[in-house]
Amino acid sequence: MILVFGRSGQVAQELARQEAAAEFVGRDAFDLGDPGEGGVRLHDWIMARAPSAIINAAAYTAVDRAEEEEDLATRVNGLAPAAMAQAFAALGIPLVHISTDYVFDGAGETPFVPHHPPAPLGAYGRSKLAGEKGVRAAGATFAILRTSWVFSAHGSNFVRTMLRLGAERDSLRVVADQIGGPTPASAIAAACLQTLGRLQADPALSGTYHFSGAPATSWAGFARAIMAEAGLACLIEDIPTADYPTPARRPLNSRLDCSTLSRLGLSQPEWRAALPQTIRELKGRI
Repeated sequence: MILVFGRSGQVAQELARQEAAAEFVGRDAFDLGDPGEGGVRLHDWIMARAPSAIINAAAYTAVDRAEEEEDLATRVNGLAPAAMAQAFAALGIPLVHISTDYVFDGAGETPFVPHHPPAPLGAYGRSKLAGEKGVRAAGATFAILRTSWVFSAHGSNFVRTMLRLGAERDSLRVVADQIGGPTPASAIAAACLQTLGRLQADPALSGTYHFSGAPATSWAGFARAIMAEAGLACLIEDIPTADYPTPARRPLNSRLDCSTLSRLGLSQPEWRAALPQTIRELKGRI
């Protein structure tokens, strides 16, 4: 039985579409904000379930609020994954853990390789980095999939926001100097499932991988593609990050080098190919 932490998030909902037989753990079943001292309560809970594999698709993702709630973000994103990995190591089962481009500082224009030294700019990135370190230290069979700019027809995300605002306004000002790879949640879900299979067959594949959409674009470029696909006449005005201040600093360069994905039999997803279906689903809900 595959145990999936997360139930309402974008990737978790796509996993439910693709692997209905998995057991999905929401906050009502186990609150990752309260994993117990040193994560012992979560560790014991997993050991009692005795799953065959685990995907951690749960996370504290409120980037700005994390600046004020770093302790909570670190429990969910840092302590909980570490406790999961310790249980996985004891059970001898593989773990796929989803992480983020926010572990990097976004300097330069070169895509970040998986072994590039992390340097998070804010609390959210620090909490996710703590989780990565905990997973690696546990000695389990694992894959950390760092991704970026996730979108789907579920939850709150950039595509949903742009469709709503684009239908209400004639123009929008959107940041153009942050560059990254929009990534379909459906592709992340499929990658998680395939990676589990690869890890079960060959634990030596354990490691950190980058999985983000191609080609790289700006938020403004992504917004234009959304408007065009949705048939909205809303004009997009490019602005710099400095004109859109937020409590948490965002990395300007979120490009991820995904070349090592071939070891897992994976390749970068084309975000433009997934956009039409996402917009079709969202139009019926907004």
